[in-house]
Amino acid sequence: MELFFSTFLKMFFIMTPFFVLSVFLTVTTDATSNQKKALAIKVTISVVVISLILLYFGKHIFAVFGITLDAFRIGAGSLLFLSAVELIKGNKDTQKVEQKDISELAVVPLSIPITIGPGTIGVLLVMGANFDSNGSMLLGSLALVCAILVIGIMLYSSSIIDRLVGKQGLLVISKITGLFLAALSAQIVFTGIKNFLGL
Repeated sequence: MELFFSTFLKMFFIMTPFFVLSVFLTVTTDATSNQKKALAIKVTISVVVISLILLYFGKHIFAVFGITLDAFRIGAGSLLFLSAVELIKGNKDTQKVEQKDISELAVVPLSIPITIGPGTIGVLLVMGANFDSNGSMLLGSLALVCAILVIGIMLYSSSIIDRLVGKQGLLVISKITGLFLAALSAQIVFTGIKNFLGL
């Protein structure tokens, strides 16, 4: 169960749920409640599918490009750190789009790169390579899907959360998430360097 909870919490914070929620609310300002709910479901399904593909086929990507796991750890950790800094500063690209048919926003930009950014992709690939048995892979996949479903529920209930927390509240939570991400990215880089140097 320790693997489940650690993977769940790690993936939940890496996907910057409160930032995703604030972007979701921004691009659905003029949408009806039913449109928001339909879009939330589409985004959740897209993120689950993309994340599982990255998790399961990460090892093959390493093999094709001849990349070592520790080199990827350092690269992914660095990208994640940049995302964390942008999140804290409030400069993360919100991918502003014109309001047309909001259902078109489900995959791009809401799934990629808002929810699954470069840092998240890197962490998913590293995580997939780290699972050394079918049992741990299955448990990790379940934790990942649960984390995404919680984010999906947040998006589905976005109107209620917006009324309760407000824009300022979401901004504060987003910055706190950024701090957690910065610490997590540092840990990933340190692990990569430590293993690379054989310490």
